[in-house]
Amino acid sequence: MLYPEKYNDLSDKELIAEYKRTADKVFVGILYKRYSHLVMGLCMKYLKDEDNAQDAVINIFTKLFDDLLKHNVEYFKSWLYTFTKNHCLMFLRSAKSKLSKDLDYEYDVKTFVEKSEEMHQNANKREQDYVALEKALAGLNEEQRKCVELFYIQDKSYNEIVEITGYSLNNVKSFIQNGKRNLKIKLETEIGKQE
Repeated sequence: MLYPEKYNDLSDKELIAEYKRTADKVFVGILYKRYSHLVMGLCMKYLKDEDNAQDAVINIFTKLFDDLLKHNVEYFKSWLYTFTKNHCLMFLRSAKSKLSKDLDYEYDVKTFVEKSEEMHQNANKREQDYVALEKALAGLNEEQRKCVELFYIQDKSYNEIVEITGYSLNNVKSFIQNGKRNLKIKLETEIGKQE
């Protein structure tokens, strides 16, 4: 269409009818000239950001190319008001959802980092405890150390320890009981040194 100015005097309803008849975007362009400043004002009211509001105006009028063909619009100005308001509310919902996801992600990352540090510290603590246990075991006399290792580390029963060591059942029980008590004392001493 070479001379769109000649359509400037048409009503909104007539412009929409011509657009539906011809699918010529020049008719939506005239509606844009008439109402873009009102749409911009409404977008600013909801979005409170000029860049987002300008993007919204462009998106709204771009959507009009399809929506005006689909809908029977009687009162364009009020329909455009509702259309714009809904667009802004959907944008805000989407932005809120994205922010919520971003915050969840940041929380997950922070939690992961904290847990990783905690796991690393726990691993270091376990390593220190293991070294302290080895030292304390080495400090027991031969009978106690052998019986404690077989019972607690290798998970052997009293009878199996009797068979392996040749000690009597009473001696095995005594070595384990005394070894456990001595081990506890040595561990407390060793851990006290670390702190």
